[in-house]
Amino acid sequence: MSKDLQSNYIEKEAIHGAQNYSPLPVVLKKGDGVYLWDVNDKKYLDMMSAYSAVSHGHSHPELVSTLVNQSKKLAIASRAFYTEPLADYIEKLSNLSGFTSVLPMNTGAEAVETAIKAARRWGYFTKGIEENKAEIIVADGNFHGRTTTIVGFSSEPDYKKGFGPFSGGFKTAEYCSSNCECSKVCETSINSIESLVTDNTCAVLVEPIQGEGGIVTPRAGWLKQLREVCTQNNVLLILDEIQSGLGRTGKLFAYEHENIQPDGLILGKALGGGLLPVSAFLSSREIMDHFNPGSHGSTFGGNPLAAAVASKALDLLYDDNLIENSRVMGDYLANQLRAIDTNIIKEVRGKGLWIGVELHKDSVKAKQICLDLLEIGILAKETHETVIRFAPPLIITKEQIDWALEKIRTTFKTYSK
Repeated sequence: MSKDLQSNYIEKEAIHGAQNYSPLPVVLKKGDGVYLWDVNDKKYLDMMSAYSAVSHGHSHPELVSTLVNQSKKLAIASRAFYTEPLADYIEKLSNLSGFTSVLPMNTGAEAVETAIKAARRWGYFTKGIEENKAEIIVADGNFHGRTTTIVGFSSEPDYKKGFGPFSGGFKTAEYCSSNCECSKVCETSINSIESLVTDNTCAVLVEPIQGEGGIVTPRAGWLKQLREVCTQNNVLLILDEIQSGLGRTGKLFAYEHENIQPDGLILGKALGGGLLPVSAFLSSREIMDHFNPGSHGSTFGGNPLAAAVASKALDLLYDDNLIENSRVMGDYLANQLRAIDTNIIKEVRGKGLWIGVELHKDSVKAKQICLDLLEIGILAKETHETVIRFAPPLIITKEQIDWALEKIRTTFKTYSK
């Protein structure tokens, strides 16, 4: 029954669904905290967190209660009206982040598109760039979403194939990595960005840590240098923290590791508490006030249900001590992974509970490791064939990590030469 039951659901998706994903062969039915169960009631430790969307754990009781209670009162009214939950939510997010203005959206990609529009309007209306000439500098290896505009400036051919023509206005610079051999933090990357800046440059848009790129972590000081370059050239620095934000790296925001302040911030994933798609673009009044009625909007963006859940999700980051737990447990997990006695691991990198284990190309495929872990009750996902991502909910305990580490060590050592 077990294999047949799962196969039945997998077959239904194969027949009736678009084949734009290649999921691991497990059919999930229930989640609670750091655990998931499949349709055969097999229990798994979630080491993926839906790409950081489930930072609070699955079906957090306070978040579920908030969702249920708000849904009974008012779920959606459209932005044609003011609502109490939205006012309270954006005030809270503004106070926590230090950004004076918040534009609520639904998905991460929508928030990125919002940031692009905001940067261009600032470029035209404040900086004085000639109409239709604004340029945004992005980084090699970026992942900001899957709209046609966004994939158009991706450096991954598979994301772009068959979807052109793409809109212009983007230039790609080199990204800094932790194993960069530059003598001055990352002079190659910074020089690459500086060389692309012109009078038409309105913004630099980057991830402080590249998630889909393989948890690529820049060298210490890179983001601070980038901030200086943007300031010197009157260019906005916009950070995509859809995955890295809200405690994932052991700080509220990843840029806080460098003690800088960007001009714009993109949030999503964990903002919805693992229950709803909630995102936002945060910036200053100077930048955001270039939006006027009719220039941008969203039917569901900022709806009362999403606003109430997001507001509670922000509270729980502190009430449940998730940010500090991410820092402490993340350091522990990373150090234990680095200590594994195996020759298949090339590098362990990341911050907080957002860790990438890169394998040597000639050893074993990262997907095979993920399939092996699946069999023994751990859910993880690979990226770019050689990197396994470990990003459990931020509520995870040391005992749960130790349980996982025992199985991870055994799996890695199976492939050691």
